[in-house]
Amino acid sequence: MLGTGEAGRPDHSPPEGYEEELGNWPRCGSQDKGRIEWSHAERAQRRRQGQDQHCTRCPADGTKCSVSLQLVYPSDFRLTDKEKSSICYLSFPDSHSGCLGDTQFSFRIRQCGGQKSPWHAEDQHYNSGAPVSLQREPAHYFGYVYFRQVKDSSMKRGYFQKALLSLIAPEYFDKLAPCLEAVCSEIDQWPAPVPGQTLNLPVMGVVLQVHVPSRVDRPEHSPPKQCSHENLLPAPVVLTSIHELDLFRCFQPVLTHVQTLWELMLLGEPLVVLAPSPAMSSEMVLALISCLQPLKFCCDYRPYFTIHDSEFKEFTTRTQAPPNVVLGVTNPFFIKTLQHWPHILRVGEPKMSGDLPKQVKLKKPSRLKTLDTKPGLYTAYSAHLHRDKALLKRLLKGLQKKRPWDTQTALLRRHLLELTQSFIIPLEHYMASLMPLQKSITPWKTPPQIRPFRQDDFLRSLEHAGPQLTCILKGDWLGLYRRFFKSPHFDGWYRQRHKEMAQKLEALHLEAICEANIETWMKDKSEVEVVDLVLKLREKLVQAQGHQLPVKETTLERAQLYIETVVGSLPKDLQAVLCPP
Repeated sequence: MLGTGEAGRPDHSPPEGYEEELGNWPRCGSQDKGRIEWSHAERAQRRRQGQDQHCTRCPADGTKCSVSLQLVYPSDFRLTDKEKSSICYLSFPDSHSGCLGDTQFSFRIRQCGGQKSPWHAEDQHYNSGAPVSLQREPAHYFGYVYFRQVKDSSMKRGYFQKALLSLIAPEYFDKLAPCLEAVCSEIDQWPAPVPGQTLNLPVMGVVLQVHVPSRVDRPEHSPPKQCSHENLLPAPVVLTSIHELDLFRCFQPVLTHVQTLWELMLLGEPLVVLAPSPAMSSEMVLALISCLQPLKFCCDYRPYFTIHDSEFKEFTTRTQAPPNVVLGVTNPFFIKTLQHWPHILRVGEPKMSGDLPKQVKLKKPSRLKTLDTKPGLYTAYSAHLHRDKALLKRLLKGLQKKRPWDTQTALLRRHLLELTQSFIIPLEHYMASLMPLQKSITPWKTPPQIRPFRQDDFLRSLEHAGPQLTCILKGDWLGLYRRFFKSPHFDGWYRQRHKEMAQKLEALHLEAICEANIETWMKDKSEVEVVDLVLKLREKLVQAQGHQLPVKETTLERAQLYIETVVGSLPKDLQAVLCPP
């Protein structure tokens, strides 16, 4: 994401209609002319497939920094007016953040009008090998901002302000447009990401070495091994992770409430994160949703959100229950307008209290009455599980011994990973028991159905196969599961697992057909039955070739041979219909 602004930041005061509610709300923003430029670059291969690399330039001119796009790369890429407005406003910290110097943050917006980029076999292949939490999301745009604000007396408001793609921003500030064109050209040459592979990506005279995560990787955090290209010049910069945050740094002020926050994320509860800056807001939101790995986060989340977003009214309405969204904001106005949300986390600048970073306190939502609300977790939620005091002691001991922060993060990440796995493993075991036995799958009959998930049966199974087998934490596990059944995450997990099991059934059925004697079966069958078999085999082949069925290549070859054998046994007129020239 690239954006520049040569005037004041956009006015993030409350929109029209809220003045009476807030009274003398401080107004900010600029009447001056300004400019926003933003860019998002992907591979040329994606662009040829319709998932376009795009670079846009937005001049802002007029009251409250109204903005319009001036240039788009490639030219056939289209953004709606709502998307243009959201991207432009989200490229700048709001006027309450007071960001001086360089600030990096991210945001996520919904594509208006649904998915624009077509879904291709390459995406399905990537998703089939990637962890579920890192699969491609075709319905949203992600923006990564590098914002710079420094004093400049030559500017009308006394400040130089620009926001750029974080990777190229420092160089861009010196070399401007030619630098951007060169970088986009280099990114165009990057290979497609393949789960499990280590890539060397040249950009701006540096080679970045990254490992693309795979679902067969061990879930524990570990840096990738150095690639075999020892003769690379310049020596590659190894990125130990391209998707994981420094959890310990992000969770400094909420370490004593990590367990409660994990439960809120697991249950898909609406949560507002109010932070002093977009950087803290976006990092906290991304850290929270990563708590559930390897479980996929199935709710909506916005690392940075402003009152100018097209979904502002949808998220702030009081006529219906708050949506299942984790919302990162910096404008104190949201404390007022989102006061009806059940959970609000307000964090301040990190401060030390002895050896432990100062912790926010658990407070009742009724304390949220003023715009200067103190830091705290405002919620009436009572955690189902007991706090892990041993974890806090280990983290505190690490601080006292000045243990490296990446080690602290690894300790915290492992704890959350084991907690999520302990919760999910009983569900996985029960779900596996619903799968029909392989011996019940016969070649010439429709595969048996997956048995239904019965919540009461599952809860009864916890007595001898529950999370207590792998987790030492005590508490109301049954109550937590009951609430989980009502959450978007259970629905998302169940749909994904049911889909995978149905595909496995289809694959086993195809294997059973390929192992049977097709000629013996055809002896007493009518032409209608034979043609029906050909059509079903072809459908299964298409699914398998699109990586939707987990079958071996030898099985596909045998299935193709069976189709040719069956078609060859039919009359010439049917052969012409089934195999047109």
